[in-house]
Amino acid sequence: MRLSRPARAVLAALTGIILAVIYLPLIVVLINSFSTSTNLTWPPPGLTLEWWVKAFRNEGALNAIATSVQIAIVATLVSLVLGTLISLALQRFAFFGRDAVSLLVILPIALPGIITGIALNNAFRTILGIQLSIATVIIAHATFCIVTVFNNVIARLRRVGMNFEEASADLGAGLWTTFRLVTFPQLRSALFAGGLLAFALSFDEIIVTTFTAGSSVKTLPIWILDNLFRPNQAPIVNVIAVVLVLVSIVPIYVAQRLAGAEKVTR
Repeated sequence: MRLSRPARAVLAALTGIILAVIYLPLIVVLINSFSTSTNLTWPPPGLTLEWWVKAFRNEGALNAIATSVQIAIVATLVSLVLGTLISLALQRFAFFGRDAVSLLVILPIALPGIITGIALNNAFRTILGIQLSIATVIIAHATFCIVTVFNNVIARLRRVGMNFEEASADLGAGLWTTFRLVTFPQLRSALFAGGLLAFALSFDEIIVTTFTAGSSVKTLPIWILDNLFRPNQAPIVNVIAVVLVLVSIVPIYVAQRLAGAEKVTR
């Protein structure tokens, strides 16, 4: 499809406006992390590295980062196992209710976070009688992180088909041998990309975490929310926010590069 020059100019202008609305606030946060003002006045009266030094010495922030990383790693591992198993079951086997199960697997990522958080909070505290802890946060994060792994793996399974697996079975390989030597190598990049996206999704999640964490668990997003309006803490929060953005960008970038490389090789 070819567009006229005025149409291309309009699309370019709209794209520029949308990108500016998305990324200018992030640039403001980045600049304010170097501001000499404790009240985040704009424009900054001066620039300093003081807040970056204090941020990396802030025990609360460092503990929150460690907690978020721990939760994200475990939730990602759980999601990789369950997401892969569900994908194999739904793609490789035909059974009654398969479409309904597929819908139920994807549904948590489509539901508003506050609905998921309230539902899980009620399930843990009222129905199961479980005290909110880091374990409940991991379970909560896994419910929606599974979707990212599931989508990546099932898309790959649909593309590769079953020819190599059937050939492996014809040559006498068992189910586990076929999975280890044939299926898994074909899924590695999809699993890696899905795992990276799941980690990023878990690392910066706040709504579901708020309802399932309890008072003893402080993830990085919750720490940011708690300290945003405290005296002399706003600049440090900006520093942590910049770090959080950078941490979130890396797995998404790597996942996209993997997806692009996969398309080129096919």
